[in-house]
Amino acid sequence: MTEPTPTLDRPGADEPAAANAHHSRRWLILVMIGLAQMMVAVDATVVNIALPSAQADLGFSDDARQWVVTAYALAFGSLLLLGGRLADLFGRKTTFLVGLAGFAVVSAIGGAASSIEMLLVARAAQGVFGALLAPAALSLLTTTFTDPKERGRAFGVFGAIGGGGAALGLLLGGVLTEYLDWRWCMFVNVVFAVVSFAGGAVLLRRQEPDGPRPKLDLPGTLTASAGLFSLVFGFSNAERDSWGSASVWGFLLAGMLLLVVFVVLQQRVRHPLLPLRVLLDRDRGGSYLAMFLIAIGMFSIFLFLTFYLQQNLDFTPIQSGFGFLPMVVPLMVAATSASSRLLPRFGPKPLVPTGMVIAAAGMFWLSAIDPDTGYVGGVLGPLVLMGVGIGLSMAPAISVATLGVAEHDAGVASATVNTMQQIGASIGTALLSTLASNAAASFVASHPATPQLAAQAAVHSYATAFTWAAAIFAAGAVLTGLLLRPGVPKHHPTTTTVHL
Repeated sequence: MTEPTPTLDRPGADEPAAANAHHSRRWLILVMIGLAQMMVAVDATVVNIALPSAQADLGFSDDARQWVVTAYALAFGSLLLLGGRLADLFGRKTTFLVGLAGFAVVSAIGGAASSIEMLLVARAAQGVFGALLAPAALSLLTTTFTDPKERGRAFGVFGAIGGGGAALGLLLGGVLTEYLDWRWCMFVNVVFAVVSFAGGAVLLRRQEPDGPRPKLDLPGTLTASAGLFSLVFGFSNAERDSWGSASVWGFLLAGMLLLVVFVVLQQRVRHPLLPLRVLLDRDRGGSYLAMFLIAIGMFSIFLFLTFYLQQNLDFTPIQSGFGFLPMVVPLMVAATSASSRLLPRFGPKPLVPTGMVIAAAGMFWLSAIDPDTGYVGGVLGPLVLMGVGIGLSMAPAISVATLGVAEHDAGVASATVNTMQQIGASIGTALLSTLASNAAASFVASHPATPQLAAQAAVHSYATAFTWAAAIFAAGAVLTGLLLRPGVPKHHPTTTTVHL
């Protein structure tokens, strides 16, 4: 390991206030950051529900439809590390406010789109500004809450919003599309952004680290951004093309090679974009891995269970959104309890693996669905169990992933959390979609043609995806159990110079 285990002396009662100008307003700052995080989390899924209406309104093809989602994912996933380092370079307050303002403007442009081209440009621009906003928000939380007990509560709230926001986005998308217009799935971001911007402008102070200001690593920025872009693009193509297509394996190979070059460069440059000391701490490394694997499983729930609810149980979009609430509520309760009460007492080692085991059990239970399964009998229980498991594992992972980093690395450490989640979501969607498609084709080929065959094959494909997701959660429990250290991680609060 390249850096020692952070040691923790609990700060005195008046120490945070002396070292941190945000201390007296920290809970108001949490509300403001929470609104911004809710906007980013909701935006990951709210547009999905609106796509059929947007397609009918703007008249674009089915091939173009996936790019409404992919354009955002490409920009967001490939630029997160750069966004995190820019927060370290130019200040978290400045980066956060620029991200919010830009996100609001391009969301309004997307809502007013008169063509698919205009909508796609707006979605890509949302990804760009989201890549500035997301790591700045998390690093602000990291540097604002330095007391271990309060930090646990804050990260519990943040983790609950991150996990539940995507599911709430499905509900919000259904309500807005059905009762207003699909364009409000874009316009609603303006409301979130304006309130968060006003709060950030008033509550936040510009902070400068005591140490030297990091410089931008241009070679690292180019290789990391291009490598992440290639990976996300390759996996996005896998949903449409075969895995043997050059548009898939070619970009995946290019992405992996570029990221290898990136790692080599980070060992040699004086001011690396992502210092390897951030990754090589066992607790942080295990937390990043947990976020990556949780994203694979969590987004598979949203994707395949949405199909099952609407196509097999005949739920409306609004009913589908409400159908996810039994997962959202226990997720939020588990996340806040895990970070505020359990993490300070037991550390991450028992929490993250246990949460992933519980989520795996919920997924295995959900994989038992068949064409005759009802919501109460086959979906409700697994959703509750998965909510508990994801909340128990995600919130502590987010907290530990940014614990103990130097002040000048807080932005890029936070960006790495978001990057792992975004890459996990992209990989999981592509991989599990392929497995589900192959399972459906095999089912049709091995069963006699009947009027129910198509529905049976679809449910079999969802069950296959849930089984694989359960296996991924189970593997994550083993791997994080091996990586995470026993005991409670401890750290000293960092000191900052504050400029009004």
